[in-house]
Amino acid sequence: MSRVRAQLAWMVVLAALVAAWQAYVRLRGVPQYVLPAPTDVGRTLWDERGPLASAGGVTAREMLAGFALALGFGVAAAIALHASATVRRAVYPLLVASQSVPVVAIAPILVIYLGFGLAPKLVIVALVCFFPVTVAALDGFRSVDPEHVRVMRTLRASRTAIFRRVELPWALPSMFTGMRVAASYAAVAALFAEYAGSGSGLGDAMREGTAQYDAPLVGAAVVVLAGLALALFGAVTLIERLTIPWSRRVE
Repeated sequence: MSRVRAQLAWMVVLAALVAAWQAYVRLRGVPQYVLPAPTDVGRTLWDERGPLASAGGVTAREMLAGFALALGFGVAAAIALHASATVRRAVYPLLVASQSVPVVAIAPILVIYLGFGLAPKLVIVALVCFFPVTVAALDGFRSVDPEHVRVMRTLRASRTAIFRRVELPWALPSMFTGMRVAASYAAVAALFAEYAGSGSGLGDAMREGTAQYDAPLVGAAVVVLAGLALALFGAVTLIERLTIPWSRRVE
């Protein structure tokens, strides 16, 4: 029963926020182009369901491809940094320092060099998602209990066997934590990538709504974007539960 209440709690909070939003707009008479009511956004979601679904599909493909790219390179980088202390000391500070450079500053350069196609969008999403995946995976590898490694070495296990049987399983919960963080960033990164270059995704729909002072359309696009982010986050969480059920805490 407590678990059901916990799952319903966010629904109650969301309903209260939406009701307060609706009441504020209607009672204060806020113009629709300034702040649309939830009913206006919902009506636009229904009326523009075809174009929004098409735009959402484009953004979803960019988001998933960029996320997969970040996952592959992020885990590979974490393994390389974990395997060599020399590489870690040389590269890790640069990796951290790179996060001080905003993606908005390099996005135009990527568009210039890679064009207005899919490539710069994937790179932008991958750059945003790469860091949390890499850092979380590296922290997981470095948090392995030394006693487990010592036992494996006593049994004359190879470096590959130690990694496969001890370090990787130990690091998986941390890796999934980084993946969940990256998943929450991926949708917004895809939207920003569409803003930086041309495209037919949700970014294009929001540009059109902004140009026409169609705030309900912008709000509807935001709702679809939030749905994509929640779907990816939920998919990562589900995969985690199916892959490493032993890491779940007993509630």
